[in-house]
Amino acid sequence: MERVAVVGAGIIGLSTAFALQRRGAEVVLLESGSPGGGQSAGQGRIFRHAHADPRLVAQVVRSRALWRAWETELGVELVARDGAVAIGDGVPDKLAALAPFPDAPARELTSAELHERLPLLADYDGPAMLDEHGGAIRTRAAIEALTARLGDSLVVDHVLAVRRRADGDIEVRTGTGARTFDQVVLCAGRRTAALAGALGLELPVDLGAHVRLTFARVDGGSAGLPTFQDGSGEFGETGVYASPYPGSQRYAVGLAGHTPARPDGAVADPEELAALAERTVAYARLALPGLRPDPLDHVHCWVTALPWGEDGVGVWHDDGVTAVAGHNLFKQAPVLGEALATTALTGDVPDDWHHSARLGRDD
Repeated sequence: MERVAVVGAGIIGLSTAFALQRRGAEVVLLESGSPGGGQSAGQGRIFRHAHADPRLVAQVVRSRALWRAWETELGVELVARDGAVAIGDGVPDKLAALAPFPDAPARELTSAELHERLPLLADYDGPAMLDEHGGAIRTRAAIEALTARLGDSLVVDHVLAVRRRADGDIEVRTGTGARTFDQVVLCAGRRTAALAGALGLELPVDLGAHVRLTFARVDGGSAGLPTFQDGSGEFGETGVYASPYPGSQRYAVGLAGHTPARPDGAVADPEELAALAERTVAYARLALPGLRPDPLDHVHCWVTALPWGEDGVGVWHDDGVTAVAGHNLFKQAPVLGEALATTALTGDVPDDWHHSARLGRDD
């Protein structure tokens, strides 16, 4: 039985450990804090199919099918059925990107249909679309269900170093000891590049910090809401995203931008992070009058972006160590977890996921 350590219990680490466990591996999942408390924090994420890279569209279609299978196996709703709405001049390109994929149905929305589905939105009559099988990922439900399934495989401890030993084993040194494994998978968010770099794997990660804010509905209603992407510029910002909390009484809103961070993990300019929050409030006041303008909470998280695209993802593997990096990975968790498990157990990175393939590239 292969002994595998997975470092990091965000959604990707949990998904990887789950896939390895189901394949019969002896898994230890190492996490210093609460599962899902880092880059996976918050109550929701957007599940959407449209991407510039058709290979990524295909992988996301596969991931959606796996999310459905997880719902059956784990007994909990993981992706809401309210769809994903997008507006702006990029809508025709998104619809064209999805046209070859019958399992990702999407269509244009009239202005009336848009406001019926998203009554929070201010008047808008430009291009709009509905990704019918998109929706809000129930992030806490996913984290909690996977954590429960993994049981005693989850070990609360912080990883200081990973090294290859002369006997071929991989040693993981933690705060309370040292263990050896046949394989190690690094899913440690902003720490992945540093851990991997000490083993000769160079990950070109651009580290930053991001904020999203949560607002309450003015009407106090609980009718289901779609997720939302705004690339229109009509309301002063482009690259805006939003997702409902479970129950749809709250809506989380964020801007696509992030503020740079230093390699040591410190935010380079804290004023920039505060400014992002202020811009998000200003956008919500203008574009989403159906929300109360005072934020109820903030979620701050790290961004680990790759140079070839905002949705870029890559897997590195060498001599018993696998590392993954990328941004906007939550929706890909089931399929990416399967790919990382395959890599750990076979030593081969599936073609699309190898970092040289530049999956999710923008060009």
